[in-house]
Amino acid sequence: MDTKIQETQFEEVEKGKINLETAKIAWKDLERFFAAGAVIYVAPELTIIDVAYALSQDDTQQFKAWMDAHKVEHVSDQQAIKWHEEGATLWSVVVKPWVLVQEISQT
Repeated sequence: MDTKIQETQFEEVEKGKINLETAKIAWKDLERFFAAGAVIYVAPELTIIDVAYALSQDDTQQFKAWMDAHKVEHVSDQQAIKWHEEGATLWSVVVKPWVLVQEISQT
């Protein structure tokens, strides 16, 4: 089998596993992880599954590009306060030791 096909199939299977681990969670349940510095924000224009996959594969080049563009970054204190005050619910997925979060689209 072609190596490129195998890589594509591997990526699809891994992203499928990540998708199954993605869930909606209340911010209040993530605050202790935020306090530990383990919560990463994913911008709405990205797919949380793609970001989780890149992180799980240690794709530092892609991750650095997202971070440089401020599309992936640690949750700020201001954002945490806003989510706390709103009682926000977010999409989340764990890629140890990180918890990735993304605001739920209203569309």
